[in-house]
Amino acid sequence: MTAHDDAAVLIRRLQECFNTRQFDRAADLHTPDFFSHPLGTAGFDAGKAAWHALTARFPDMRVVAEDIVVEGDRAAVRSTVEGVAAPGGARPELVEIFRFEDGRFAEMWGAASGFPAANSPEDLVA
Repeated sequence: MTAHDDAAVLIRRLQECFNTRQFDRAADLHTPDFFSHPLGTAGFDAGKAAWHALTARFPDMRVVAEDIVVEGDRAAVRSTVEGVAAPGGARPELVEIFRFEDGRFAEMWGAASGFPAANSPEDLVA
């Protein structure tokens, strides 16, 4: 398997954990000192709490990777978001960059667009 294939499989596994609400399984996909730049925290527990808050707001929310670009130990992912009523009917999107270490997520940066006002994933960090 190539590095691209490994990264794509890991990203799709993470999205499957989110989409099936099996948040505890996602913890094994992250290094112990995983760092989420949007949340400003280390460890997966804050991310898991953010996932719970996000799915409480949007119970039908699902993410689908549309593009995965891998270079070295990083991958950029553009995902569409289903199950969220967006203004003007546009489908919300997420753009995330992951850094991998030993076959697991070590760091994440992200941005969202197209979410209803005051309901963006970035609001979870406020």
